[in-house]
Amino acid sequence: MFVGCAALTSTAFAQDAAPQPAPSAAEPAAQSQPANTNASEKKKVTISILYAKQDRTDEELPLSMLDLPAADDGVAGAKLAIADNNTTGRFLNQAYKLDVLNGSVDDLIKGATEKIDAGDNFIIADMEPDALLKFADALKGKNALIFNVGNPDDRLREEDCRANVLHIAPTRSMLTDALAQYLVWKQWRNWLLVYGPTPEDKLLADAYRRSAKKFGGKIVQELEFKQDTGSRRADGGYEQVQQQIPTFLQNAKDHDVIIIADEKHLFADYFPFRTWVPRPIAGSAGLTAASWHPALEFWGGTQFQHRFRKLNSRLMRNIDYDAWVATRAIGEAATRKHAGDFDTLRAFIKSPDFEVAAFKGVATSFRTWNGQLREPLIIGTPKLPVSVSPQAGFLHQTSVLDTLGYDKPETKCKAYTQ
Repeated sequence: MFVGCAALTSTAFAQDAAPQPAPSAAEPAAQSQPANTNASEKKKVTISILYAKQDRTDEELPLSMLDLPAADDGVAGAKLAIADNNTTGRFLNQAYKLDVLNGSVDDLIKGATEKIDAGDNFIIADMEPDALLKFADALKGKNALIFNVGNPDDRLREEDCRANVLHIAPTRSMLTDALAQYLVWKQWRNWLLVYGPTPEDKLLADAYRRSAKKFGGKIVQELEFKQDTGSRRADGGYEQVQQQIPTFLQNAKDHDVIIIADEKHLFADYFPFRTWVPRPIAGSAGLTAASWHPALEFWGGTQFQHRFRKLNSRLMRNIDYDAWVATRAIGEAATRKHAGDFDTLRAFIKSPDFEVAAFKGVATSFRTWNGQLREPLIIGTPKLPVSVSPQAGFLHQTSVLDTLGYDKPETKCKAYTQ
């Protein structure tokens, strides 16, 4: 179905935890009920959630075919959370449904405005930084609360924060702090920092510099990786890479670990097992920090992973997890408040009293100074989790989770104080 214009696609989901027979197109589920419904049915509250996904047709493909994005990235996690919300909601006369819009930011603003008027007050946004700011500003003053699941930019939580946006995706500073804590805990304090040429790579490198200073790591040298690796898919392409990477690192100063800042994963995976001297790789390849891991089994994660795989026929990615948390936060607020009106739920979600369980061993919550979700982060290799940060010994006066990322005294966010 197309909404507004041909470039904007719209889909709706109302997923139950257990598969149910789908009604025919000519007979919607809402019309299949007897006309003489009881009073409790008439009181049922429907909470509609909108997933707004910006088209990104100009993005380069990741280095590995294993990292190719799924068509339903993020949406798949929200669908699972809709099912989870409906499992509890059926006992409270609450029902949840998910609408999905895909398009340019201008298309999404137009479509979201129409959806808000129809009752979709909670919006999960997967957008680039400037697009998210434009989207949030366009919806300012409307009954809308936006959950950012697609972007790690610290500035969206700091100098460019918006009061109508909460952030589920961890920031660059949270991710680099999580990895830095583990490396310092391991006594791997001497880091060789390799960063790429894109603006995002440079921001990620800045975050590693900040984390090193914060936790006692030492960046012994920095190298910018600009080399053209040629046609990596051509026959014999591996031979070219096999020669380039060790030559690039040949004269590097002594180091314990190589940290790669390659946010779009365009070159980082060339480095493991191709270095001049044998050293572990971390950052954007090798040992990484993330909000989720597809092999995590702690804290009930096994059944969570199984349910996602059964529903979507693939493994859960970070953005799927982040979208699940966003959708569950809305459901948790509605359950605990026994309410479905937007003002009540928004106020509770943004309050210091709100928490949501997220298969992390501790409850997650939102920082009141910038709207960022505080949560443990997974340190892992491609196949298995290795550790969870914050690491033991890194203390904080209120919550150890606030050792990750910008703390309250450091924040530049003004919107949350007004």
